[in-house]
Amino acid sequence: MSRRVLELMLLVALGASVGWAANEAALTFGGALVGAGLWALRDTIQSVRVLRWFNKADPSRMPAYGGFWGELLDRARKLAKKLEKKAQNSDARLEDFLAAIQASPNGVVLLDASGRIEWCNLTAANQLGFDPQRDLGQYVRNMVRHPAFNAYLNAGDFGHEITIDGVGPRPSQPTKISLQLHPYGKKRKLMLTRDVTAVQLAETMRRDFVANVSHEIRTPLTVLSGFVETMQSLELSPEERHQYLGLMSQQAHRMQTLVNDLLTLSRLEGSPAPGQGEWVSTQELLDHVVQEGRGLTQAISAAAPHRIEPLDSPPFWISGAKSELISAMSNLMSNAVRYTPGGGLIEPGWRLRDDGCAEFFVRDQGPGIAAEHLPRLTERFYRVDRSRSRETGGTGLGLAIVKHVAQRHGGRLEVSSELGRGSSFNLVLPPTRVREAEPG
Repeated sequence: MSRRVLELMLLVALGASVGWAANEAALTFGGALVGAGLWALRDTIQSVRVLRWFNKADPSRMPAYGGFWGELLDRARKLAKKLEKKAQNSDARLEDFLAAIQASPNGVVLLDASGRIEWCNLTAANQLGFDPQRDLGQYVRNMVRHPAFNAYLNAGDFGHEITIDGVGPRPSQPTKISLQLHPYGKKRKLMLTRDVTAVQLAETMRRDFVANVSHEIRTPLTVLSGFVETMQSLELSPEERHQYLGLMSQQAHRMQTLVNDLLTLSRLEGSPAPGQGEWVSTQELLDHVVQEGRGLTQAISAAAPHRIEPLDSPPFWISGAKSELISAMSNLMSNAVRYTPGGGLIEPGWRLRDDGCAEFFVRDQGPGIAAEHLPRLTERFYRVDRSRSRETGGTGLGLAIVKHVAQRHGGRLEVSSELGRGSSFNLVLPPTRVREAEPG
């Protein structure tokens, strides 16, 4: 400011000195006024140019002044850079925030006061079936055409979430989307969505599992209770008592088998996958399973026992949990014995496949399985013929156990069957668990 005053004083003095040189008092005063006017004109021109620059805010065309206006422009330039950097940092944080919301597994939709879509992430767009760019500005009730959602909007009670059908892989299989609105700001709303299809499926499976277990246990318990009541209330001959006790033992064994299978499944699901430290001979495993199968066929079909003929193959070694492998193989053998008519041929065996995998197979001459049942065979308690399964004493958990054992060893269960021509169940293990020579 002092420099600006000094410039004014110098121009006034210069004008006055011109008039004083002419030895005229009036010219001296007029010269001073002219000097002051020139300073004011120059200062006004500079201020106008500075104001124009402020309006355009173009740092590349900033006027080059010294003095007061130069200092003002320099400070303005520094402040502009500081604000620009701050804005860039804010934009970067906003971009990071939006990127985080985009990566969220849950959907996010911002609605204005009229219920129009202001912004949404890809998750919400995919779940609700609209385009995150093209449909901006559209009314959300026009995009989500579901009666429950419209009723939710009209009621205005957003203290709870609702579940609607979302976009599924097929129209007959829609996903289940849970959504809830959260008011914020001036009548704006935040809509959060999440896919609960798997949660609802798991809950359905849990209910079905509990219902199936209850049913499987209730049946033998009912039989046992009936026999106990009969033996308590009636006088029975020794032959009748022996018959009833035998049936009671059979039902008790059925419940024990069911409980053991449930415990096996629980152990398989809750323990870590087996490592590759234990190696066992395929011949040893096959001999064990064949012996069990022959014992089972004598127990349930003594009049016409099955012909269990293992197929020869060069022995090799398998890495894994021996008890789990025996459990899986025994379940496959048990199924073949129970579902093959008496006297039928059952062929178990091991072989090495061309891709290096090891395969334990059981081929039977049972009634076969229709193609529509094959994808569901490993579901717990799923039975192709419930009456036939109960006659043979199956629990409906055997193939579920086989599938879990295969997956824990990095393998899989393959099933091929044809009605009237028998079935083949194959437990396939990966090459990493196979050695053709005895491990050292």
